[in-house]
Amino acid sequence: MATRVATACAVGAVVMCATGLAATPSNSDLEVVRLDPAAAPPGGRTVVHAFVANSGPEQTASAFTVVVRLPAGFTAEGPYFPEDCRAEARGRLVRCTFGAGLARLRTATALVPVRVDADVPPGTRAEGHVQVVSVDDRDPRNDRTPFTLSVDC
Repeated sequence: MATRVATACAVGAVVMCATGLAATPSNSDLEVVRLDPAAAPPGGRTVVHAFVANSGPEQTASAFTVVVRLPAGFTAEGPYFPEDCRAEARGRLVRCTFGAGLARLRTATALVPVRVDADVPPGTRAEGHVQVVSVDDRDPRNDRTPFTLSVDC
């Protein structure tokens, strides 16, 4: 009997802990704002500013992820901001996670340094994308936007 009670208490504690960890999604609208990076020469660097705004009406209750996708000829090279950003797909994709609590009418920005491949010709214009992913977001229509990477002399 004591073993059953101890097991039931342990299971109850796990259920309470598990339900305490999962926040109820907020009524937030995370929106990606288009910002084109400065032009860079072949072999040079620029920075993608992945800019996300919370249009509200509530503060975010869950973490969200900002995803930066780069076109061919461009490679992400750290260090990144925030520091937990991670490059994947040979530097063509970067994921950055932000914690819960982005207030209404506030912004968050991931900074992703980008190297232009040395063989990309001057005058090239290529399109990348920034996307935000969150269980809190109520309007997916503004969760992704393009940006233009430009190569100059």
